[in-house]
Amino acid sequence: MNRVRLWVSALMDWLPTLGGFVVVVALSLGLSFWWLDPMPPRKLVLATATEQSAYHVLGQQYRDMLRAYGVEVDVKVTGGTAQNLHQLMGDETRVDVAFLQGGVAHAVLPQSQEGAMGGLTSLGGLFVEPVWVFYREDSAIRLLGGCQDGASKEDGRTQPGARRVKLQLAAASVPTPGKVVADQCGVLPGLHALRGWRVNVGVEGSGPQVLSQQLLAAVGLGPNDLTLSHLANTPGVVSLLEGRQDAMVFVSAPDAPLIQMLLQTPGIRLMAFEQAQAFTRKLPFLSAVTLPRGVVDLGRDLPAQEVPLIATTATLVAREGVHPALIQLLMQAAARVHGRSGWFANAGEFPRSERSFFPLSDEAARYYKSGRPWLQRYLPFWLSNLVDRMWVMMLSIMVVLIPLSRLVPPLYVFQVRSRIFRWYARLREVETASAQPNADVSALLSNLQELERTAASIQVPLSYTEELYALRQHIDMVRERITKSA
Repeated sequence: MNRVRLWVSALMDWLPTLGGFVVVVALSLGLSFWWLDPMPPRKLVLATATEQSAYHVLGQQYRDMLRAYGVEVDVKVTGGTAQNLHQLMGDETRVDVAFLQGGVAHAVLPQSQEGAMGGLTSLGGLFVEPVWVFYREDSAIRLLGGCQDGASKEDGRTQPGARRVKLQLAAASVPTPGKVVADQCGVLPGLHALRGWRVNVGVEGSGPQVLSQQLLAAVGLGPNDLTLSHLANTPGVVSLLEGRQDAMVFVSAPDAPLIQMLLQTPGIRLMAFEQAQAFTRKLPFLSAVTLPRGVVDLGRDLPAQEVPLIATTATLVAREGVHPALIQLLMQAAARVHGRSGWFANAGEFPRSERSFFPLSDEAARYYKSGRPWLQRYLPFWLSNLVDRMWVMMLSIMVVLIPLSRLVPPLYVFQVRSRIFRWYARLREVETASAQPNADVSALLSNLQELERTAASIQVPLSYTEELYALRQHIDMVRERITKSA
């Protein structure tokens, strides 16, 4: 038991010295944790677009994927790209990330406000968004001259016996503004043929409305050349089907339910952009894509031929301050949602790092370079994220603390020996006083006796017992000297 008490006593001797070192380590880790903020928040606000839009459908998929990691995504319904951009820049409505349609930022914001977007970063291109121009076949027949001699149609193709109507000027004459060349019954040859039509281009300030304005201006049509309406997608589709609109412009991925429905609705046709390459030269943010034959319905061969289209690229943009771990999760979700093959992309083509109006996020660039963090393949998300964010700082702390730890043994030695050496000052005082004339010998011997009792109660490890006995021996030596001098 005596040996156990000695071991316990030795351990207690180490605690004050090690305690200080542990406090330094704890403070260093605490400050590093506070500065790096490795643990992400549990909530994220994602701005999409109107309900039943492709952005809204994709936002719900993101929400389901991030929920598995303990992050709750608030899918916010908005008016579209323009509103999403303003909410990312503003503080009154807190939006963390939002889907944006490519090519809209320049058109929506004046140059005086472009500097305010310095805190916004892109996560890369997610998918292509074709420009869908759906129109009523009967409106094309009526507005473009109609079919003559009882022309009949099935599946959008002129049958034998139907006479194709060609509204064209003589080959040698100069084309007259407003005239349209049509070589098929009920076929809209291009955007330039929309003069005098009733067209819905989306909610005012939305991405489709902004892009439609640019496209119409490119073909020489102004607001007075056709009747524009600004209905939301669902009311606009209803108005088109009921005949109150002649055409409708969508800018959306094919995942949108309304797009899927209109592609298979009898009497509704999709306009082909035969001038797709010219549009991409005029508006560089656009790209030419092709809707493959039969991709809508192989059994019914819809569409019956390849359809050239123009498209912009959708991006996911984050505001300044979004936690890097959330950006990492969003990139993983984007790879799962958009990495599959689709109507306009091969498997693995999206998401991709591409040049855009916004700079690429550092965390997104890291994902494109290295992929999913290695630790997340074997550890839970919160633990792998903690190690991933903290290992550099922890290594730096270790580099500093390892040399600092060499001070612990000398401090321990000093602490233990100071229990003995501090009484030598008292012993020196007694010895000095004994050398004075008329010294009080009895008082000095009493002080030595008290000092000896104190030395007997000092607890030190066994390795330092020699110094303790040396102190007691020196006390006896001073007592003997005082006694002889008396």
